[in-house]
Amino acid sequence: MTTDVGFWVLQALNALQLSMLLFLLSVGLTVIFGLMHFVNLAHGALYALGAYFAASASAIGGFWFGLLVAPIAVAAVGVVLYGGLIQRMRKSGPMAQVLVTFGLIFALFDLTRIVWGDIALAAEVPQILSGQSALLGVAYPTYRLFIICLGGVVLAILAFVLGRTQIGAMIRAGVDNDAMAACLGINVERMFFVVFCVGCALAGLAGAVAAPLLSVSPGMGLQILIPTLIVIVIGGLGSLKGAIAGSLIYGFVQTFGAVLFPQVSSVLIYALLAAVLVIKPAGLFPAKG
Repeated sequence: MTTDVGFWVLQALNALQLSMLLFLLSVGLTVIFGLMHFVNLAHGALYALGAYFAASASAIGGFWFGLLVAPIAVAAVGVVLYGGLIQRMRKSGPMAQVLVTFGLIFALFDLTRIVWGDIALAAEVPQILSGQSALLGVAYPTYRLFIICLGGVVLAILAFVLGRTQIGAMIRAGVDNDAMAACLGINVERMFFVVFCVGCALAGLAGAVAAPLLSVSPGMGLQILIPTLIVIVIGGLGSLKGAIAGSLIYGFVQTFGAVLFPQVSSVLIYALLAAVLVIKPAGLFPAKG
């Protein structure tokens, strides 16, 4: 099996699909942490909300409608959270932030159970993305290829905005030194708000694209939280390069480890995490700030 080229191509595509899904979720969290210095453990719960919004909206207007509604709806939830809680907790220190957002996980968990119940929901894949496509001699589900392409598009857009625009320069300045950025006339508070809402929207988008792959259940936010935290710790906080590097490392180690070393696959990523923390405690590509 391991001498078949098609096998390696298939596993590489599986690893890329997992990596891009984690990237969509982790990039918002890592930039929020890097810019705002805020530990938002409830990011996974926002991902679950995005999946629920997408599943409900797709039942009304189809998959594309759900894909559009979910990021907007989760961003709106982010607006409420920022105005009612996050803004007040920014200066309270990491321990208080961890405790409050950890409690927020269960509050949002119960909210989804109240609104949608405990029965898992399903989202249908549109006809154009159903079936399989031939790639490098391998038949691969078209929808999973769509996730890979979507992750690449989001990466390209974020790289352009952060690296080539004035807004990106202001965000980078805020990550490096928010006090100096404020002295230069940048409205850091407004930038914090916008970045937080964009991060929430990306979490909603990740939930929307994951909905057809996974059963949409209240606990899916808790299930994805640990992989997301591993990604941003390995990659480094606050940087786009760290988010994509951590996602690719996690996706390939997890996928190929499960295939090649199934007996120890569950500990491989944690062993890698420990090695990175020993060698580079700030991660592979941390932001300067």
